[in-house]
Amino acid sequence: MSDVKQLNFIEEIVEADNASGKWKGRVATRFPPEPNGYLHIGHAKSICLNSGLARKYGGTFNVRFDDTNPAKEEQEYVDSIVRDIAWLAGPSEKVYFASDYFQKMYEWAQLLVKAGKAFVCDLTGEQMKEYRGDTKTPGRPSPTRERSVAENLDLLERMRRGEFAEGSRTLRAKIDLASGNFNLRDPVMYRIVKASHHRTGTAWSIYPSYDWAHGLEDSLEGITHSICTLEFEDHRPLYDWFLEQLGLHHPQQIEFAKLNLTYTVLSKRKLRELVSSQHVKGWDDPRMPTLSALRRRGYPAQAIRTFCDEVGVTRVDSVIDVGRLENAVRGELNRTASRRMAVLRPLKLVIENYPEGQTEQLDAINNPEDPAAGSRQVPFSKVLYVEHDDFMENAPKKFFRLTPGREVRLRWAYFVTCQRVVKNAAGEVTEIICTYDPATRGGDAPDGRKVKATIHWVSAAQAVGAEVRLVDRLFNVDNPNGDDYLSKLNPHSLEVLTGAKLEPSLGTAKVADTVQFERLGYFTVDPDSKAGAPVFSRTVTLKDAWAKEQAKTD
Repeated sequence: MSDVKQLNFIEEIVEADNASGKWKGRVATRFPPEPNGYLHIGHAKSICLNSGLARKYGGTFNVRFDDTNPAKEEQEYVDSIVRDIAWLAGPSEKVYFASDYFQKMYEWAQLLVKAGKAFVCDLTGEQMKEYRGDTKTPGRPSPTRERSVAENLDLLERMRRGEFAEGSRTLRAKIDLASGNFNLRDPVMYRIVKASHHRTGTAWSIYPSYDWAHGLEDSLEGITHSICTLEFEDHRPLYDWFLEQLGLHHPQQIEFAKLNLTYTVLSKRKLRELVSSQHVKGWDDPRMPTLSALRRRGYPAQAIRTFCDEVGVTRVDSVIDVGRLENAVRGELNRTASRRMAVLRPLKLVIENYPEGQTEQLDAINNPEDPAAGSRQVPFSKVLYVEHDDFMENAPKKFFRLTPGREVRLRWAYFVTCQRVVKNAAGEVTEIICTYDPATRGGDAPDGRKVKATIHWVSAAQAVGAEVRLVDRLFNVDNPNGDDYLSKLNPHSLEVLTGAKLEPSLGTAKVADTVQFERLGYFTVDPDSKAGAPVFSRTVTLKDAWAKEQAKTD
């Protein structure tokens, strides 16, 4: 069986173009986000595809902002998008903006007006929709479709200067009112927008439509393969028409299926509403599917690239199980993340036969998957913390962890046997009293006896206090999309534990450091951390526990 990876259909097009010399061996791609929100995991597929093609074929990859709608765009979004793309694909040599080309686009619009291929229309949006007809009826011409060139040029310039109200006039291309493709029924090229632009201020009162700007931007930047998602397939004839009329460099537009995930919404409108309605704590809340949130949560960029590569590139829309993304994260972190011990819900364990006042240092391996990661010393003493869930006073037969009379292994340490418990006035267990076998140091008994459970722990005297945020999926159904998506929010998507105890080596962890809490999952130091008060957010569990947890709550 060959190990050579099969080309996707876009790579086949690129290789055919290179073989024919169509672009003289050049490959130039771009990612053109609109700065009206933060990038999300769906955008990652396009970023990885476009940047990956440029990397594979020795080409160029542009980041270009489609900043043509000032009413919804902000510098905050520009800054976040630049950071996210640099994190996922590497920094760009230069960042481009549609606004860089506003003057040139305007001049080209004037050329189409002079050629009788564009006109100023006085119809409102509702009237324009009515005039366009339907699938059985061709569109009717706008009453101003045959205005003279001189009048159109004059009105267009006055639109640019801001003399008319928003919605009162547009510039439309004059194409084909009978076309079965509604995008060709005299589409809008410019509309009046009285809003300050985050880069050009109030210099312009008209802004280009996406369809008018898209191909011109690609052409100006010398793009060879203009890669879009499938919803732009019906827009491709318009892309081609504008470039053909102007006789400009003409890239090839290619469409592919976008990335959709279960338990996730990727609509910018819905993500914006989640933020504005405070269902989450900002665009980078670790429960969000934005790239900023995933980075904050501790998702490695390489894991996202691996996931996008495994999903592949097709022309068939589908919904991918979010578990595949989580598995890619686990696979990467299993290889790279150091192991540490942390007790999230502490229960005191006292070893009554351990020497009073003694502390010893035990050797613990940092990452069994990476011998080069070495080991560390962890302190061990008479008083420890263990997980509340690792003890049960009246345990069923198949419970193999701590219970009176049961012997277990403490990770990297000794065998201990639970002798009795201490309870408070309410009858709750507050301490478990154990004995240890000094001959089992390191976790093995010289007489060969076995135990059925190994549990983690931290030494109480040296433990670091921390807040731990158990982050889970934001929605509790696999398809939360729809107008009622807010009713499908997972009420357990965030659980905050304020009394966690960590081994002392975690006291010096830095923001964005990711470690595996042994037996518990992968956790990342959150930016909310302060000196002496670390905050860890769960990146992902050790295995896909979602179905099991759901079964408990159903």
